[in-house]
Amino acid sequence: MADDRQRSRRRGQGELEALVLSALQGADGPATAGWVQERLGGDLAYTTVITILTRLLAKGAVTRERAGRSFAWTSASDQAGLAAHRMRRVLDAESDRGAVLASFVTGLGPDDERLLRDLLGQSRSEPGGPRSERGRSRSEGDN
Repeated sequence: MADDRQRSRRRGQGELEALVLSALQGADGPATAGWVQERLGGDLAYTTVITILTRLLAKGAVTRERAGRSFAWTSASDQAGLAAHRMRRVLDAESDRGAVLASFVTGLGPDDERLLRDLLGQSRSEPGGPRSERGRSRSEGDN
């Protein structure tokens, strides 16, 4: 029992969320918290699984639907989407977004920089990309 508690405390930030999300992605359809708990080996308390699922719901990474007196959960995002959400949350907490982004970009290796440039080029040509009306409204509101 003490080993289980120590193992739980040593998990990295977001690791439990990633494990729960991965379990849901492996489901054939909507899954209950009990099903998720079983898939993760049962070393997590049911209430912990519910807490993680609720946090993922708030982040838009899962959806839920009523299933009797409980809920059935479905993955709405992958691990990359969850990591992107965490990155946006960190960025949103900083007062100088430009400085944070500049520091991040200058720290990228050549391959990652090339990939980022390619992705930005693609997103500018797609509806909802960084140059969309939504993106301009936010920037204009910040000035």
